[in-house]
Amino acid sequence: IFPFQVYIIQVSVGNHQWTVKHRYSDFHDLHEKLVSEKKIDKNLLPPKKIIGKNSKSLVEKRQKELEIYLQTLLLKFPVTAPKVLSHFLHFHLYVS
Repeated sequence: IFPFQVYIIQVSVGNHQWTVKHRYSDFHDLHEKLVSEKKIDKNLLPPKKIIGKNSKSLVEKRQKELEIYLQTLLLKFPVTAPKVLSHFLHFHLYVS
């Protein structure tokens, strides 16, 4: 068992689609910045779970929740994503 779980999330913007890989703590850090800088609802991010956090069903469920979280953020910033979100999603690698 790995000491931490990496979530592989499918991102799509317009006709572009790619994946990003992040730990839950990366999502948490992103969320904290967006809550303070952009007034994002602090309850938007799925909660951190301690017990059974590496069980297959929980990992799959959380991965889906994190995917929905990112899509929701992209809907909130349809024109220009905040720099911290753009960096998190690796826009610089995919969108010219």
